[in-house]
Amino acid sequence: MIDRLWAGWRVTAMEVDRSALANGDSEAAGTAGIELENDQTLFEAILASDMPADQTHIIHRGENCFVVLNRYPYSTGHLLVAPNRPVGELEDLTPAERAELWDLVHRSVVAVKAAFSPDGVNIGANIGSGAGPSVPDHLHVHVVPRWCADTNFMTTVSDVRVLPLSLQDCWERIVAAWSKI
Repeated sequence: MIDRLWAGWRVTAMEVDRSALANGDSEAAGTAGIELENDQTLFEAILASDMPADQTHIIHRGENCFVVLNRYPYSTGHLLVAPNRPVGELEDLTPAERAELWDLVHRSVVAVKAAFSPDGVNIGANIGSGAGPSVPDHLHVHVVPRWCADTNFMTTVSDVRVLPLSLQDCWERIVAAWSKI
């Protein structure tokens, strides 16, 4: 497992422990206040929570899809774009979901570029259990801002990612950029 080191705050984040979530232990899972009910996916639980957006880190709620800041990012400003309903396969999206999903991916790229001025952006989805998705039963597209030389020995040698901004600071920057799109 890779730990994340929040350089600005010198704090490490825990990986989501899905078994802790499934047992209702949201504190141990690192998702305080978000509870999985029945067969809910993590994304359904985030959408259904009564928590405010600045705690769930939801950037945008659409009719069919939403955008959320990744709580365990590969890099600063890592967003996830997902349909509101649990759909595991790209081909199972409705035409309206597909159109809104890709529109929100586009808008997410515009927002992270405005918020962070990255040198590039990775966009990708891990579909199907063989591809290694963290939430295999709920399709999601990663929008990951990248900078030249943003990788270093820390991940390779120490299983640590160094992130210069807290999730709250990232969320505030992206929400501000999103409001201008």
